Amino acid sequence: MIALAHFQVLSAALFAIGIYGVLARRSAVLILMSIELLLNAVNINLIGYAVFSDFSESQKALGQVLIIFVITIAAAELALAMAIILRLYRNRSSVNVDEISVMKW
Repeated sequence: MIALAHFQVLSAALFAIGIYGVLARRSAVLILMSIELLLNAVNINLIGYAVFSDFSESQKALGQVLIIFVITIAAAELALAMAIILRLYRNRSSVNVDEISVMKW
């Protein structure tokens, strides 16, 4: 049987991998992927709490609505960030965040 602790351990591991990716990577695309991993870790944690809580059905549905909201915001953030990264690549020929220190053209 899967317990709440299993969800929390998985969520914590994904969150730790995401934090490492944000801090250690230099490519803007990989940093963006790490941020998405962070958001998915939060979603897994919310799912675990929604399933194993002693709340009523309407309160459990609120957890699912929050997850859908986070997924929608993550999709919008991904689209906007990829557009910015593509524009930086066209102007600078690199997506390395160390080389993009000044935002002046």
